[in-house]
Amino acid sequence: MTLHRFAFPTSILFGAGARREVAPHLRKAGFSRPLVVTDRGLAALPVFANFCNGLDGVTHAVFSGIWGNPVRSHVIEGANAYRAHGADSIIGIGGGAALDVAKAIAVSATHPGDILEYAWDHPQVRPIDKPLPWFVAVPTTAGTGSEVGRSSVIGDDVTHVKKIVFSPALLAKAVFADPELTLDLPASITAATGMDALTHNVESYLSPAWHPLCDGIAVEGVRIAARALPAAVANGRDVRARSEMLMCSMMGAIAFQKDLGAVHSCAHALSTVADLHHGLANGIMIDHVMRFNLPAATAKLAELARVACVPDGDSGSDEARADAFVAWLGVLKRTLGIPATLSTYQAPRRVTADDIEALVEVAMADTCHQTNPRPCTADDFRRIFAGAM
Repeated sequence: MTLHRFAFPTSILFGAGARREVAPHLRKAGFSRPLVVTDRGLAALPVFANFCNGLDGVTHAVFSGIWGNPVRSHVIEGANAYRAHGADSIIGIGGGAALDVAKAIAVSATHPGDILEYAWDHPQVRPIDKPLPWFVAVPTTAGTGSEVGRSSVIGDDVTHVKKIVFSPALLAKAVFADPELTLDLPASITAATGMDALTHNVESYLSPAWHPLCDGIAVEGVRIAARALPAAVANGRDVRARSEMLMCSMMGAIAFQKDLGAVHSCAHALSTVADLHHGLANGIMIDHVMRFNLPAATAKLAELARVACVPDGDSGSDEARADAFVAWLGVLKRTLGIPATLSTYQAPRRVTADDIEALVEVAMADTCHQTNPRPCTADDFRRIFAGAM
């Protein structure tokens, strides 16, 4: 595979073998003591050891104290590891959790106070006004697209409420997007992260905010996902499908600077209340929320049906095409092994009707639904969650 270089605005090296260019990039930029930030699961795999063994000419240390959804304590421990190593740069390698924590470590290692005090909605939000360590990102999943994002989502250890630290300063200096790093992902993780990427593209396109550049990216992202996601789940060694999903993931993250919608508010609530994996929560909820959105987003959902080559999605009325797209999402979930409803998901625990009020409270407090194409009240969220049970 040919390596491609482009910037949008982050400098991105994309293609098989891109990971091997991380150390030369750091050396050229004048850095020699990176802290490698990853999650506990990836740190135990040979692919991570091979990556670290290839960091020639730099003296690295590893922080791998990340598991599940990223929380404040992960950031504190990582910042301590950064200082203990005398690090001058950060390599984030992994999925969205590892990359989000890596960005937050960059803030905590150079700024005073608690990382959650830098969340954009904190009543006395602290400014990110000091230079951050040089940060490069190496994604190993195709889902959140955190490698090209300017935000970090960090939860409270006790309440699990997610907070967003947002600043253009968080953008990686360079991204090394190597589809070979995603080849050994289990089918279940490929499916969940892929549904996250698809949801980003769908919701950003449906957002009523005006951003034609993001609309174009999002529509193309949906087109790519419709073809590549089933192929990547069916054959984890399909390099072309893996490459396309890695690109789709980055496109979704770029597009959602236009904002997201109620699927994400539901997913954030499910992660907070029941500790569901974020991508899986999006995957479970997407068709239920899109059904709610039908009256307010008919034309756009009809366009997505055409783009995704949905059967009956290019004929008949907009209403029929929009209905076909929502039905296709249900078929896609079955194909990928994504649970159709919340009640069919069992781990870490089953979500039940007893959780609805707590879920509604968190979803209403979440900001994503403010740019949903159809406004959501608390009663709307109750009906959506009840329908998804």
